[in-house]
Amino acid sequence: MIVLGVGGMGSAACYELARRGRRVLGLEQFPLVHSRGSSHGHTRIIRTAYAEGPAYVPLARRAFARWYELEQRTGRHLLTECACLNAGPPGSAHVAGVRASVRAHDLAAEELTGDEINRRYPAFNFPADYTGVVERDAGFLYVEDCVRAHIDSAVSLGAEVRAEEPARDWKAVGDGVEVTTDKGTYRAARLVVTAGAWATKLLADVGVPLRVMRQTLLWFEVAAERFRRDTFPIFIADAPEGAFYGLPMIDARGVKLARHYDAPELRGPEDVSWDLTADDEAALRPLAGRFVRGLGPLSAGQVCMYTVTPDRNFVIDVHPRFPRVSVACGFSGHGFKFASVVGEIVADLAERGTTAHDLGPFSARRA
Repeated sequence: MIVLGVGGMGSAACYELARRGRRVLGLEQFPLVHSRGSSHGHTRIIRTAYAEGPAYVPLARRAFARWYELEQRTGRHLLTECACLNAGPPGSAHVAGVRASVRAHDLAAEELTGDEINRRYPAFNFPADYTGVVERDAGFLYVEDCVRAHIDSAVSLGAEVRAEEPARDWKAVGDGVEVTTDKGTYRAARLVVTAGAWATKLLADVGVPLRVMRQTLLWFEVAAERFRRDTFPIFIADAPEGAFYGLPMIDARGVKLARHYDAPELRGPEDVSWDLTADDEAALRPLAGRFVRGLGPLSAGQVCMYTVTPDRNFVIDVHPRFPRVSVACGFSGHGFKFASVVGEIVADLAERGTTAHDLGPFSARRA
């Protein structure tokens, strides 16, 4: 089997297929564990009370289990547990979505007023009319370490992973598939396409429109005692100016903050500028500074990409035209946490065309 793209999802697919005893060739256009896609930036949030819909909750639970299994297999620390605060003004769609998942799955969560948030977590400055939902079944993943652990585990099980070999095209040929790269042509019985933002080209006919957003991850110097994970949670907040999120201070760079969405939709990765500019800080600092006290100078920053679908749900399915091709794309800025279970799902699809996981919201055939 061939896996196109060995980032977050592709590395997990390589591992899961190799774990099942399949012969696997993973093809990655950049050096392994690179910073020109969507699976970098040191940390990614993992959460269970999922604002994007109750259908995600079973996948989140399974993802936690698979990350813990990968930790045990590799002896590496990949996931740190940390409370997650979801906050917003009256009528916040994000907070309403969290509450819907809490009700649907009877999840443990605590409601707080804006004043209660500020007293419990002194770095925050939410208005009194804001409300928050705090969940404990959450944390953050060390994203590059997770990708590396999946790749190393796949290779240890016999997978071959080739870096810096871009795929130029793929096609169904007879009872298999054919992939053309700059270095040669490869044939296999099955193909898994996990190409991130390059799915805009390699999966242009998948049925669900795919666009790309340029996003920035910024770190600010802060006083450590207010931003440790025992005093400052992961958070996702609604505001009139748009949504933003943050993670506690875990190293000298300080607190990590970023906007969520609220960027132009681009045709593909070729339209993304990878240079960080003063405008990137200017787009976030005034918004974050209204709700987070004590932000010091910018200490670091990175650019990454979202590959978005119109409804912001993923695409995980057998290709609608080519049954020997499984696809996982369009993760819309909230997908990495699920990589461990997405690897399991696409392996199911590659082997037998179906999976026990509910993929209704993620169908390539959805309207």
